[in-house]
Amino acid sequence: MSKHASWRQVYDSHTHLNDGPFYDDVAAFIARADHYGVTTMNIVGSNRQLNDRAIDLGHRYSNLHPIVGWHPEDLATFNAAEEDHLKTQLGDPTVVGVGEIGLDYYNDQHSPHDQQWALFERQLQWARDLGLPVSIHCRDALADTYAILKNAHLAEFGGVMHSFNGSPDWANKFMELGMAISFSGVVSFKNATDVHVAALATPLDRMMVETDAPYLTPKPYRGKQNEPAFTKFVVDAIAALKGVDAERVAYHTYHNAARLFLKDGVQDEQD
Repeated sequence: MSKHASWRQVYDSHTHLNDGPFYDDVAAFIARADHYGVTTMNIVGSNRQLNDRAIDLGHRYSNLHPIVGWHPEDLATFNAAEEDHLKTQLGDPTVVGVGEIGLDYYNDQHSPHDQQWALFERQLQWARDLGLPVSIHCRDALADTYAILKNAHLAEFGGVMHSFNGSPDWANKFMELGMAISFSGVVSFKNATDVHVAALATPLDRMMVETDAPYLTPKPYRGKQNEPAFTKFVVDAIAALKGVDAERVAYHTYHNAARLFLKDGVQDEQD
C-alpha cells in the first residue's frame, strides 16, 4: 500500500485565526478543522497587531505556526519603531516564516510601487539572514514580484507563492526559482480557468493548499465565511482536477509544507 493511500491529515499553509472573525473563539475553529482532518496551520500576520496575535497563538497551540511580516497594503503604518518590533517578533522561536510579504498593485494609491519594492526587498533579506522561508503575496504584480524574487537568493531559504492565481507559465517560472505554489479556495471556482490549468501544471511535490480564511471560501460553502476546516475542500477540488485520490493530494501538500516551514524531513514517495 502506498504511503498516501490512508493519509487523512491536511495542512492549511496560510490562514488567519489571528483575525477578528476568529481570534476570540480559536479553540472552536481548531476543533472544527480537526473534524475535517485539518490538523496543522500556519497563522499568517501582516501588521503589528496580527503579527502579535499570530505569535500568541503559536505559544498557546502546538499545531499553530506563526508567520510574521509586513503586508504591502499596510505600508503606510510601517516606520522605524515597527521595524524594530518586527525584527524582535522574527526572533521568536515559534515563528516559522516571514510573511505575508510582497507586492499589491490592485489598490495601491496609498502604497507607491517603489516603496513596496523597498520593503519587500528588506524583508527578503531578513528572511535570508534568519534562514526563514517566505510566504509571498502577489496581486496584479507577477512580473515585478518575479524580478525581485529572482535576485533574492531563494535557494538559501525558500518560500511559497500564497493563493496563486496566475497562469501555468507563471507558476513554472516561480517554481524554477525554487518556490512552492499554494492554491486556495479559488481553485474550486467554476470559472477560475487559469488557476485550474496552473494547478494541473503544478506537480504534487511542489504544491501546498490553504484557505486564506476568512477570505476565498471554496465550494460548496462559497459565499459564507471561510475557515481552516474548509482546506479539506481545496484538497478535494485539486484531486478532482488532477483525477487522483484526495488522500494523495493531502499527503503531498502536508509534507511539502512541513518540510519548508517545520523542517520536517519526511521523504515523499515517488509517483
